[in-house]
Amino acid sequence: MIERILFVCLGNICRSPSAEAVLRAKAAARGLSLDIDSAGTGDWHLGEPPYGPMQAAARARGYDLSGLRARRVGAADFDRFDLILAMDADNRADLARLAPAGARARLAMFTDYLPDGEAGAVPDPYYTRDFDGTLDLVERASDGLLDVLER
Repeated sequence: MIERILFVCLGNICRSPSAEAVLRAKAAARGLSLDIDSAGTGDWHLGEPPYGPMQAAARARGYDLSGLRARRVGAADFDRFDLILAMDADNRADLARLAPAGARARLAMFTDYLPDGEAGAVPDPYYTRDFDGTLDLVERASDGLLDVLER
């Protein structure tokens, strides 16, 4: 049973904190109790809040990212979480390389949960500047993930 979910992107300032906040809100709305967190594979933004424009886009949809702080994924995460979801193939490859032998967490792509079968990556709005497009994708994948968890 999946109860603890970790979202991972590169710097933990756009995609993964957004996914954390969106899934937390959507799970609460469905009455589901999940342990949800986010982290990055890099260490450039440790301790920093999510990127300002990402926070603004999320806030416009009712998601509050202001209390989140960037952290780097660590070895303990592979035993603490049931499911670790990467935002793109590079993050997924980094996670596979970082996973300790015998780690219990299952690694997957967040986009695997898109209800329409769309595959690929969650584009990084830090570079694309498409914060709303990223949130659209995150919301759809979150709904798909929650549908799977409720079955």
